[in-house]
Amino acid sequence: MRRHPLVIEFHAAHLLSGIAGLGKRLAGSGFDAVWLMGIWERSPAGRRKAVEEPSLKRRYAELIPNWSEADIAGSPYAVHDYRPDARFGGEKALAECRMGLKKHGLGLIVDFVPNHLAIDHPWTSLHPDRFIELTAEQRKKHPEWGFSTAAGRWLAHGRDPYFAPWTDTVQLNVLSPQTRAAMIDELLRIAGWADGVRCDMAMLCLNRIFAQTWRDALPPGPLPQTEFWQDVIAAVRQEHPDFIFIAEAYWDLEWELQQIGFDFTYDKILYDRLRNAGSQQVRAHLLADIAYQEKSVRFIENHDEPRAVAAFGKERSLAAAAVVATLPGMRFFHQGQMEGYAQHVPVQLGRSVKEITDPDVQAYYARLLPIASDAVLHEGTWTLLRPSPAWEGNAAHRELLAWLWRKANQWVLVVVNYSGTEAQGRIPLPVPDRAASSIELKDKLQGSTYARDSHDMRSPGLYVSLPPWGVHIFSFTA
Repeated sequence: MRRHPLVIEFHAAHLLSGIAGLGKRLAGSGFDAVWLMGIWERSPAGRRKAVEEPSLKRRYAELIPNWSEADIAGSPYAVHDYRPDARFGGEKALAECRMGLKKHGLGLIVDFVPNHLAIDHPWTSLHPDRFIELTAEQRKKHPEWGFSTAAGRWLAHGRDPYFAPWTDTVQLNVLSPQTRAAMIDELLRIAGWADGVRCDMAMLCLNRIFAQTWRDALPPGPLPQTEFWQDVIAAVRQEHPDFIFIAEAYWDLEWELQQIGFDFTYDKILYDRLRNAGSQQVRAHLLADIAYQEKSVRFIENHDEPRAVAAFGKERSLAAAAVVATLPGMRFFHQGQMEGYAQHVPVQLGRSVKEITDPDVQAYYARLLPIASDAVLHEGTWTLLRPSPAWEGNAAHRELLAWLWRKANQWVLVVVNYSGTEAQGRIPLPVPDRAASSIELKDKLQGSTYARDSHDMRSPGLYVSLPPWGVHIFSFTA
């Protein structure tokens, strides 16, 4: 996988043509890997909950007025077994999918849910000690926190400490050596199916986070000397050295997870700033150490977030796409994002939703993705630039984001006006003195070509003027 890989998420349940043909479908697209979300066996009990939940039923009806129970697959994050679900073709289809992807140079990423399993997972009866069992006091005070097994054990539902429990799940005790050993075995089995895992809510399994969440249900004693993720990643890498670990992570714990061994961690901070803040807040985030940035997952859309064109607005979403597609780190895209789909679909729905493709959005991504795949943006050196005023008294340069990729004498300059007003500025560039006096700039996104004086590009800097949410991606030789 390349240094700054392009990854696309597909929901296994929404692939009407089947998962086996994904490789052929994506051939030549510029992607490095596919995250096939929701491939594991769904929970029958979880599916029943997904069918009966009133808020989900309302959403199903909004998307598919004639929906039926057969359309509901259940949550991909209530795993009944780490075995490819028969609904999507089972083991044979997943093996063919991986082979087809590999044939076209793509890797396969799948889910790993470390914090919990489905409430009807076989371990709840065979190995109940692998889970958190609630005390009598907790059962009385918070009956919604757990459920009773057939054997009368009161096990906790999986949860994030800031939200209500996920009632289709059961909480694993990740501090337990026995649980860790069992989850390592599961991951080693998964590593036989795929090239990496996207780890759901990875920060919940950090020792201190887990102990804080479940402090009243844990027996007294010290925390383990090693983190869950240290044990898991080390064990898998011993047998599969190139296996990729991606963390869904929040709460400013991304750097810590990277230090523990994750190859990439979600960059939700960038997402939030692109969606809700302005260019200066985005730029401040990009001042972080390059080692952190290169392990960040850049996105403006995924199955948890609303569709970008709906959340950002169309023009802003395209500017944001140019940002995430040209930064260091993993460049992450979502099924339907490149078509401009606007409907957020619940993960429990096992049927795709018909939407109309937006030709402007589709054409934009058709130009953007090859740029994101350019060798300079993978093998080159990245530098964040500071725009300066185009003329005295003009503060519009503050709305410009700019960075430079350089590989030998090949340069790619990205300039984004991340605002709803026109903006001008100067971009001082480290063009060498020996460069030709005139340099030809090719805008790879817009298709235009400009000739500029190399001395002016050094100082006072390349002059740019962009409309609201406008983008230049210049390629040139110096």
